[in-house]
Order: sequence, then C-alpha cells, then structure tokens
Amino acid sequence: MAVSNLNLLENYIGHLSTKNKVISQNIANIGTEGYIRQNVKFQDMLEGEMSSNIKNTNNRHMKLSPSNEIGLDNNIFLDKTKEPNGGINNVDIETEMAELAENAINFKFSSKKIAGYFQQLREVIKGGGSV
Repeated sequence: MAVSNLNLLENYIGHLSTKNKVISQNIANIGTEGYIRQNVKFQDMLEGEMSSNIKNTNNRHMKLSPSNEIGLDNNIFLDKTKEPNGGINNVDIETEMAELAENAINFKFSSKKIAGYFQQLREVIKGGGSV
C-alpha cells in the first residue's frame, strides 16, 4: 500500500468519526421540534482526490497536488432534502440507523486495512516479508 493510500485511509477514518458524531446527534434530536437533520459530505471530495492522482505525461499538463498536501475536510451541512417526519423534524430513525451501521462497517474495514499495512511493515522489519 502506498503512503498516499494510507493517508487517504486515515482521512477516511477521520470522516467516519465525524459522521458517527453527526448521526448520533441526529438520533439524539429525533424528538426535537424544528431540528434539521445534519449530514457530512466527504464522498465527492474523496472521489475528486482519487481521480486527481494522475501522472503528467507532458510538461504543459496541469500540476496536481499530492493527496497528503491537500488535507481532505468534512463538510457538515443541514439536509433540507427530506420531508418533516410526523411534523416534528426531518430525522428518520430508520435512515439514521442504516447509516450508522454502514458507517461502522466502513470504519472496521478501514482500520483493518491500516492494521494490515503496519503488520506487513513489522514483518519486513523482522526480515520475514516484503511490502
């Protein structure tokens, strides 16, 4: 795994942590009148960052910043696309619980990938493998 991929996974874990906090806040405010559901936008930035890792074959091509210099941020925004649920607010418990489960799966996957990378490094340092 390249170091830039490791940086992307680290940024992704940070995003998942922020998303978990936002989902928890939405669930905690499910009965709060007038509360507007919050969400986190990261996927667009991640896809843009992944596609920006393009090699320049001509010196006239635009220079793109490496992923470790950009620092991907989470954008928390009010999600006004959903209709109010029961007249109280627009938080739907089924949606929030599904997103919470998806978030947990993604966090577990990402952390296992990072742990595997460092396990490989330990093996290489001990002389038992290659990265």
